[in-house]
Amino acid sequence: MVSKRVVQGSAERERLAELAGEASAAAALADAPGQAASDLTAAAFFDVDNTMMMGASIFHFARGLAARKYFKNSDLVGFAWQQLKFRVGGRENPQSVKESREQALSFVAGRSVAEIISLGEEIFDELMADKIWAGTQALAQMHLDAGQRVWLVTATPVELATIIARRLGLTGALGTVGENVDGIYTGRLVGDLLHGKAKAHAVRALAAQEGLDLRRCTAYSDSVNDVPMLSVVGTAVAVNPDSGLRETARKRGWETRDFRTARKAARIGVPSVLGVGAVAGLIAAGVAWRRGRW
Repeated sequence: MVSKRVVQGSAERERLAELAGEASAAAALADAPGQAASDLTAAAFFDVDNTMMMGASIFHFARGLAARKYFKNSDLVGFAWQQLKFRVGGRENPQSVKESREQALSFVAGRSVAEIISLGEEIFDELMADKIWAGTQALAQMHLDAGQRVWLVTATPVELATIIARRLGLTGALGTVGENVDGIYTGRLVGDLLHGKAKAHAVRALAAQEGLDLRRCTAYSDSVNDVPMLSVVGTAVAVNPDSGLRETARKRGWETRDFRTARKAARIGVPSVLGVGAVAGLIAAGVAWRRGRW
């Protein structure tokens, strides 16, 4: 029998996911440049990490911050360990999502929005521009050429996601929204991370605002965690899929595109920025960090 506490916890997570989705859609529309589209009822939605970009965008951002002495290298190792667990583990659990949420907040608490945007612009040029999958970018361009709007959908902070979208010539981005007061981040999220069900809520909210027919829309992702988003559109495409999504795509008849090579990505989806040799070292470093040896 399911306990009352479990039911309440599930309902609260759903409420936060819906709030995160609505906040993300509002932020996306506020930041979008009003890009013209001739096909007004269809759009494409692209996940970012390992779908549009090799590796995790927030990890690239963290590397840039570490290089600028925003935090210690040992903090970066801890963050990388969380990213590795997230990628390898497939489905998340509430505790890992809570840890990811707390890490996301630690990046920006007390910083100004303008500062984070400026850093994001610099770090994209330094560490992200050459990590874009050419094949996925071509898919996005195909939708743009068809007169459709193209949105990124990611757990990455919406400011960083918007920078990536703008640099790629896309319509805009749905991302995690951090609360700010007078342009300073409070260290709290509006709702939750834009992850899992929250992405589906964001896509629905944006579609309602923009008058999109979701049956005519397409979504792309590499992760089984994005099945909720992939399931709300008419066409779902698995790009560089992890094992869970590959199996789901097979069962549901979804198209699969894989732009990886054996040298650039392991089948389990380890962030390709790390490289094969670095993965083993990172795992060892992560274990040491979790045991308090740092």
